[in-house]
Amino acid sequence: MFESNLTRRDFLRHATVGTAVPAVLAPAALFSLWGCQTQGHADMKSNAAGSTPLFRISLAEWSLHRMLRSGELDNLGFPAFARSEFGIDGVEYVNSFFKDKAQDTGYLTELKQRCADSNVRSVLIMCDGEGRLGDPDDAARTTAVENHYRWVEAARFLGCHSIRVNAASEGTYEQQRDLAADGLRRLTEFGAEHDIGVIVENHGGLSSNGQWLSSVIQSVGLPGCGTLPDFGNFCLDWSRSDEADAWYDRYRGVSELMPFAKAVSAKTNDFNEQGDETHTDYLRMMRIVLEAGYRGYVGIEYEGEGLSEVEGIRATHALLDRVRTELAAEYAG
Repeated sequence: MFESNLTRRDFLRHATVGTAVPAVLAPAALFSLWGCQTQGHADMKSNAAGSTPLFRISLAEWSLHRMLRSGELDNLGFPAFARSEFGIDGVEYVNSFFKDKAQDTGYLTELKQRCADSNVRSVLIMCDGEGRLGDPDDAARTTAVENHYRWVEAARFLGCHSIRVNAASEGTYEQQRDLAADGLRRLTEFGAEHDIGVIVENHGGLSSNGQWLSSVIQSVGLPGCGTLPDFGNFCLDWSRSDEADAWYDRYRGVSELMPFAKAVSAKTNDFNEQGDETHTDYLRMMRIVLEAGYRGYVGIEYEGEGLSEVEGIRATHALLDRVRTELAAEYAG
């Protein structure tokens, strides 16, 4: 989906919009049983002891997409850059930056070694451009499922806990739910064979409707299938993005997706003079995340244009650090 000539907004403009219907959320405890979620929590000892932070901070590779596309940085250099420039010890890859390397053992071995050299953990791979997992055509949906297999295997090789996928489909609300659930169920079954989770991001169209996406995860009914709530991706229709009803409430959406979350995307675009993100109340949002019991990595995903990519990542990092410090006493123990 996000090849070098296609932006996230381009994808969102082509996604399908639906109408919300009620959904009943499953308890977060159900999904804590899955090993790939607990990997993100494995080194999270009690915060009351002061030995670990309330949550960890990772870096989504998309934050550096302009540097990567220009050749100033490449995928192999990404882990060391995350560590040296920002002091970040977890990285989230985007498959479009090494699209032809999923089955290149030599390349993956080099990438894994570079992570080890920098003491950086590979957290997940964001997978785009592999077909619609909810495609109404059975053959196309099967192809999309099988196209993701190599990324499951690559994620396992690199030591990730999950791959992030999309739930694009078409049809009625219910048809899209059932089609997306079918593709995700089959992919999740394959992922389980490799101890890799399959997580879905709110990424435009019905997937940006928190009720719909949570109902999809419930329909899949497997603990290895979860969500990656993104704080900013709640536009249901980019062609009408200046209209209020084209947007799903981000706080409601994250609340609905957090019971299934295996990762979290801290989207930022613009900052005020106080260092706060102007579109999202981070203190409020991180309370939603923590109230759900999540204590894993929170991934920085700067997507703005007002700051350089490096400056935007630093601003997001500082904001998360500040919020984490402010909330530490409230959520200790």
